[in-house]
Amino acid sequence: MGLPPKYDPSALALLDDPYPAYRRLRAQGPLCRGGPAQWVVTRYADVAGLVNDARLGAEFAEEYHRIALGGGDLADFFGHVMLNRDPPAHTVLRRLLGREFTTRAVRDRGRRIDGIVRDLLAPALADGRLDAVTQLADKLPIRVLADFVGMDPEHLDEVREPARILSQAFATYLPEHERAETVAALRWMRDRVTALFEEKQRAPAHDVVSRLCEVDEATATRRALIDNVVFLLFAGFSTTTDLLSGGLAALAARPDQLAILRADRDLAGRAVEELLRFDAPVQVKSRVVHEPVEIGGRVIRPGRVLILALGSANHDEDRFARPAELDVTRHPNPHVSFGGGGIHLCLGAALARAEAASVLRFIAGHFTAMEPGGPAVRRHIPNFRSYLSVPLRLTPA
Repeated sequence: MGLPPKYDPSALALLDDPYPAYRRLRAQGPLCRGGPAQWVVTRYADVAGLVNDARLGAEFAEEYHRIALGGGDLADFFGHVMLNRDPPAHTVLRRLLGREFTTRAVRDRGRRIDGIVRDLLAPALADGRLDAVTQLADKLPIRVLADFVGMDPEHLDEVREPARILSQAFATYLPEHERAETVAALRWMRDRVTALFEEKQRAPAHDVVSRLCEVDEATATRRALIDNVVFLLFAGFSTTTDLLSGGLAALAARPDQLAILRADRDLAGRAVEELLRFDAPVQVKSRVVHEPVEIGGRVIRPGRVLILALGSANHDEDRFARPAELDVTRHPNPHVSFGGGGIHLCLGAALARAEAASVLRFIAGHFTAMEPGGPAVRRHIPNFRSYLSVPLRLTPA
C-alpha cells in the first residue's frame, strides 16, 4: 500500500479557497498523513460514519495535550473542557451546562436575539455600510452569551480579544511562538470567569453561572466549571462570529442567493445550514482511536488520532450535488459542520443557528441588495475559517 498524501493545516489556512485542495486529497484516497500518530479522514462517508463511532473517543492523554500545546495551563484547561471529555465526565458536564442551550430554551429567547440584531444593524440602515466582522459578528454572539451566563454587558468589549487569541489553542498543534500569548489569554479569561462566579455566589440571578455556583464539588470541581464557562465564551463567540462573517461574505458575492432569501424569508433556516456546509467555521474534529478502525483498507490502531476533515466532507461530490455552489434552498443538507449528532453535538448549535437565522431574516427584510464594500481580510488560522474584516455595502429597502 502506497504512502497517503500529507495533510498540512497551516498551508490550507493560507488559502482563500481550500476546497479544491481538499478535492485533490479526496481523489487520492480516504486518508491523509497528519502529524505524529495522526491520520486525516477526508471523505464524507467515512467522516459521517466516524463522528459518533463508539470506537473513538474525545478524551486525549495528557501527553498528547503536552505535545500539542506545551503542557501547563493550556493542557490543564483542555483536560477540563467537555469538548475533550468522554462519559461519564462528559455526561455530567453536559447536563450541568446544557439546560440553557436546548432548542426550546433558545427559541424562548428569540425576541431578545432579534432585538440585539436590530440594534446592531441599525447603523447600516442609516448609511448603507457594514463591516460584518467588527460591527456585527464580533458583537452579536458575545452579547447573547453574556445574557446566558450572567456577564455584565459593560465588560463585553474586553472579552473579545482574549477569546480570539485563545482560539489559536484549538488547532491540532499550537506553534511555540504563539503559546505565551495564548496562555496569557487563558489566564485572563479564567480570572474574569472566577470573578463572575464570586459575584454570582454573593448575588445569584437567573443565569448559567448562578446555577453552577450551587453545584457540589463532588459532582464537578469549581475549576472544571470555570474552565467550561471559559470554553463557552470562546466557542460560542468564535465559531458563531466566523459563521456570520463568512456567511455574509459568501452571500454578498452571490446576489442571486440573497434575492431568493428576500423572496422567501422562511428559507433563512435552510440558508444557515447551507452556509455552515459551504464554509464550515470549524474545519476539523479530532478523535483518539480506542479500538481498531479500518478505513480504505488501512487499519488504524488504538492510540492513534483521527482528524475528521469536516470541511472536506462537506464538499464531497459523492454526497452533495454541486458542492462548490452556494444554494440556500438546498434540502436535505446533512453537513457535518457541528460534528454530526450524538453526545458530542456542539452544545451551542441551536444558539448559533438562531443568531444566524435572525441576521439573515433582518437583512432579507430590510435591504434590497448587499455587495462587497472593499476587500475582505482573512484571519489565517489552522483548522478554522475566519475573517478580520468583511466590508459590505447594503441598499436599504
